[in-house]
Amino acid sequence: MRMQSTNALFRRATLSSSTLSIVRRSTLTTARGFSSTSTTNLPASLRTPTRTQPSQTIQQLPTVTPSTTRTMASSSACGSSPSSSPTLEKIPNTSIRILRTVSSVHRFRRPLTLDSRSVALVPTMGALHAGHLSLIRAAARDNHHVMVSIYVNPAQFGVREDLGSYPVTWDADCAALAALDRELADDGENLGRISAVFAPTTGEMYPAGFPGQEVDSKGSFVTITPVGEVLEGSSRPTFFRGVATVCMKLFNVCQPDRVYFGQKDVQQTVVIKRLVEDFLMPIEQVVVVPTERDPEGDGLALSSRNVYLGSRRRKVANVLYRALKAAEGAYNAGGEEGTREREGILGAARKVVEETLKEQMKMEPGRRVRFEVDYLSLADPETMLELETVDTKKGGILSGAVRFLPVEEPGEGEDLGHSGGPLVRLIDNIILPPK
Repeated sequence: MRMQSTNALFRRATLSSSTLSIVRRSTLTTARGFSSTSTTNLPASLRTPTRTQPSQTIQQLPTVTPSTTRTMASSSACGSSPSSSPTLEKIPNTSIRILRTVSSVHRFRRPLTLDSRSVALVPTMGALHAGHLSLIRAAARDNHHVMVSIYVNPAQFGVREDLGSYPVTWDADCAALAALDRELADDGENLGRISAVFAPTTGEMYPAGFPGQEVDSKGSFVTITPVGEVLEGSSRPTFFRGVATVCMKLFNVCQPDRVYFGQKDVQQTVVIKRLVEDFLMPIEQVVVVPTERDPEGDGLALSSRNVYLGSRRRKVANVLYRALKAAEGAYNAGGEEGTREREGILGAARKVVEETLKEQMKMEPGRRVRFEVDYLSLADPETMLELETVDTKKGGILSGAVRFLPVEEPGEGEDLGHSGGPLVRLIDNIILPPK
């Protein structure tokens, strides 16, 4: 899909003040009750850098629970403990600085502003894969300095979600960033390189104390409605509150000129664009980069949660992508202009899902894969509200979520995936461009 079409779908909507106050409300809420983009074209082939290990041994962080303060930066060869040494921390054999505090980011950022150097931010939760690296490459082409944040934000996990088992791969992340920075240095077409990694603790990001993961938690939050209440927001009611809150914090700390997000989390990009616009943030662009898919060629979108799948579930994990592609085919089959009916488009997706599940349930428990469809959606590209018909002059967004249940009867020595192969929920989307 051409990025020009994706960009057109994400243009800003001009809304009247009455619409803002009645239909969509963006609020910054505290315990006291107060309220307060364009698309980058990527090369046809994005090379994934070899993730060689650093020359020094790096200590892995232990797995933690939601009640603990979580940080992606360890006292390792990738950087000394923030309390043990005042020396400048860098990823070994690179010029990439490791910044752990808000004040250190401010000191790093101030001279770049004085020198009129552009700064990009790529927010991540670590467990970096080729999709993250494509965001960093896009940022390096357009900006003098690239900052990568690595922070597992507990506020966007529900109380029963996978925070405790979320992959923590600081060693591999440092190695991947070092390898990518060497690649960027050899590529003369880039404006900049990776300059810093911001790896804060939860105590640094939530100075008044982490407010909790419950829906009714008290604290300072950013909420974007109604776009944050539907689809992913309906299934995970605290997710976009957590995303919007931590992004507001990251943007305030890093003061980027541009921020980079992947299309795989398409609803998140709509929420972030609304956040930047409604709160008048001094960010020039929210850049949406196309989804990176598994090099195996079956269409599975790259995600840090893919490591949970294991070999058996991985073979069926592209069912959502295949369903969305069938829906895309139904949309395109109607010609160039006019409208398309919802049932005709999503009916094609449901057929793929139902046939795949029926085929799996015919198998014995020791071979089959069980999954449940959370939702299949055909939504407006600016509001993420459901469409009954699609105007081909405007297009739409196909999206969905599928939960893959744990393997019923594991075989001897079977690869169940990270953390024993728990329930894993995967999302994906396809843009229906205007015709």
